[in-house]
Amino acid sequence: MIARIICVGKLKESYWRDAMGEYMKRLSRFGKYDIVELPDEPEPQSDSPALEEQVKNTEGQKILAQIKPTDIVIALAIDGKQYDSSDLAAKLSEISARGRVCFVIGGSLGLSKEVLSRADHKLSFSKMTFPHQLARVILAEQLFRCAKISAGQRYHK
Repeated sequence: MIARIICVGKLKESYWRDAMGEYMKRLSRFGKYDIVELPDEPEPQSDSPALEEQVKNTEGQKILAQIKPTDIVIALAIDGKQYDSSDLAAKLSEISARGRVCFVIGGSLGLSKEVLSRADHKLSFSKMTFPHQLARVILAEQLFRCAKISAGQRYHK
């Protein structure tokens, strides 16, 4: 698989960077994977929906600039479809045959409407909300698990 993980925000803590480094190393045996970290915008000081939309739109434009017209986009969203690992592996095998897959993880306020509209698929790991650092590690782990499943290798259930 050729895949890109586009995410808003950097991994500040070493344990998140270490986990991502390990999964990216493991994934390199199964395809070409890269990560694009985009700077997050400062959150508004007040609870203003208009200002929050402005932040999401600014981050969204940065995200969209990283996506090619031919990319298959999967946005991580709480209202996305949930899969078990085997079903996700099958889905990714199906769609990755058509081109590069871009996974998008938004910032603390979520994704803009434009990014969600551009998404070909929406994926949810849970109805719970996770910090984007943890979501990134969960995504990398699931991509590794899916790669092993697709390669017919043993994986832990």
